[in-house]
Amino acid sequence: MGQTPLNRRTVLRGFGAAIALPMLEAMEPALATAADLASSPEGAATALAPKRMAFLYIPNGVNMREWTPASEGPLSELPAILKPLAHQRDNLLVLSGLGQHNAAALGDGGGDHARASASFLTGVHVKKTDGADIRTGISADQIAAMKIGRATRFPSLELGIERGLNAGGCDSGYSCAYSSNISWRSESVPAAKEVNPRVVFDRLFGSPDSTESAEGRKKRDAYQKSILDFVNEDAKKLSNRLGRGDRRKLGEYMTAIREMEILLEKSANIGDVDPPPGAVRPAGLPGNYEQHVRLMCDLIALAFQGDLTRVCTFILANDGSNRSYSNIGVPDGHHDLSHHGHNPEKLRKIKEINTFHVKQFAYLLDKLASVRETNGQTLLDNSMIVYGGGIGDGDRHNHDDLPILVAGKGGGTIKPGRHIRYRNNTPLNNLYLAMLERVGAPLDGFGDSSGPLWNLG
Repeated sequence: MGQTPLNRRTVLRGFGAAIALPMLEAMEPALATAADLASSPEGAATALAPKRMAFLYIPNGVNMREWTPASEGPLSELPAILKPLAHQRDNLLVLSGLGQHNAAALGDGGGDHARASASFLTGVHVKKTDGADIRTGISADQIAAMKIGRATRFPSLELGIERGLNAGGCDSGYSCAYSSNISWRSESVPAAKEVNPRVVFDRLFGSPDSTESAEGRKKRDAYQKSILDFVNEDAKKLSNRLGRGDRRKLGEYMTAIREMEILLEKSANIGDVDPPPGAVRPAGLPGNYEQHVRLMCDLIALAFQGDLTRVCTFILANDGSNRSYSNIGVPDGHHDLSHHGHNPEKLRKIKEINTFHVKQFAYLLDKLASVRETNGQTLLDNSMIVYGGGIGDGDRHNHDDLPILVAGKGGGTIKPGRHIRYRNNTPLNNLYLAMLERVGAPLDGFGDSSGPLWNLG
């Protein structure tokens, strides 16, 4: 059956709600943005599959002996912490030797956790202050957002699990804004993260101005309806205009949205442990850490699938976080454990926390790999997903040889399935230059970069 060409901006509407569509074959390649065409070696043939980038941040360093593969080259055998990614090894790069020199003290004394997170994506040595005169730099994700963000409803999406202050001191004379944020719109303005998955869902799937009409929201809340109920008629009309493959994609996307709604409804009532008498859990915020992380991963996948954004950051815990992980048998505080002093039991527990975080990363990769694009590739094929942190070993507080993974094929521009060992202290900023180049936002330099990171493709 033939199908009517669709404008890329086509949405499903109904009673104040509006849902952006996933990439469909019926959408005209000619409507792709200039940025898509410029960044794609195949031009219009792959214009319907834009490149996405995401950055997932983990705090407090890792047990590097259990993280680093034994040899360079093909990922034939993964170390203990990375084993949850074994089934995604062909989509994975392990990058050793990268460093963020500007996260080091450089004469400013303590504060490695604050500098680690604030410098991670900015490449800048931040000003040591716990006052209002914070100063860092524009982060790599925001540089990409300024260049390619106009093609989507949301130039970028900033997510987190732990709330954080943007004022006051949190680490040896450094502002809490530094240890709570990795995304910065300017040298003094962080792109504050959202930690409530319900709020993120409403932003993504509300009306075009990111809020449902007051009448629509009131009616939906009164009848406990799904947002899909309001666009159902529009969806039926659109489906009649689509071919078989596009109808399947549309059905999968709407099913994923509904499943997300159901999970959000359930999540507010599930916790790791029973709350103390009289305690009230905030509506929409899961008490279960793993479920909280996975809800956010689901939202990232949905946002990429619907082309609502192409740039995302996600902080799994603020740097210096002393969160305990009793759900995996580690009741100790994470930050306390990170000062392990080579104690074997503390190192074992750090490995368990690191492995647990990697399992959540694997969950996101599986979600992205399950979504087919119009060109037969997957969301993961057309993404560059960075996972890592700004501290190598938590006991040393070092900022060289950082734990860095890159997943995805960047639209065919990256050759994964390898462990690449670079000369120690090769600038991490070189990786960002290479990524920005691939999404059509090239820079001459970034932080202490020495050029785009080589050997990725």
